[in-house]
Amino acid sequence: MSALDQSVFHCPGYYIRAAGEPWEHAGAAALRHRVFVEEQGIFTGHDRDAIDDVATALVAISTYAHEADEVVGTVRIHQPEPGLWWGSRLAVDGRFRRVGRLGSELIRLAVRTAHGRGCETFLAHVQSQNVPLFRRLHWTLEEEVSLHGVPHARMRADLAHYPPIDDPFAGWLSLVRRAGR
Repeated sequence: MSALDQSVFHCPGYYIRAAGEPWEHAGAAALRHRVFVEEQGIFTGHDRDAIDDVATALVAISTYAHEADEVVGTVRIHQPEPGLWWGSRLAVDGRFRRVGRLGSELIRLAVRTAHGRGCETFLAHVQSQNVPLFRRLHWTLEEEVSLHGVPHARMRADLAHYPPIDDPFAGWLSLVRRAGR
C-alpha cells in the first residue's frame, strides 16, 4: 500500500488493464475485502466465491513517477454461457473515489474486453446508488433485486457504445483531468 497522502499528492494517471501480475491480483483481492467486507459489511470473512476461479480480474493502478504503484480499483468479468457475460465486484478504494472516472474506466474495460471475446449480452447487478452512473454509461435497468440484503439493479450494457478490445492486458493510461483547467 502506498504511504503517500492522497489529499496532498495527486497521481497524474492510472493504468486501466487486466490483472496479469501476482501483485495486481493480490491488490484486487485486498481492495475487494476492504470495500465489501470491512467498509460495506456485505460479506463476513471474505467475498471470494466460485466465480473467482473462472473470472478475469481487471484493475485500475495508480502511478508514481509514471510507474505502477498500487491497485486502487477493480472489477471482474466472466462468461457463464456462450455470448453471455457478467461484470461483478466493482470496487474503487475510498481514497480514490473522487478521482475522476476510475469506476467508469473499469466498466469500459470490462464491457470492451467481453465484447472482444464474443459477448452478445453483458449484465451486472449494480448497487442501487450506482444506477445513475451506469445509465450515463449507456446501460439500461432490467430489474430491481436484493442481493446479500442490499438493493441492486440488474442492468444491461448497450454494446454499441463499447467497441471490442483485443488485448485487455495492454489496457490504457487514463489521465486525470484537473478542475479549473
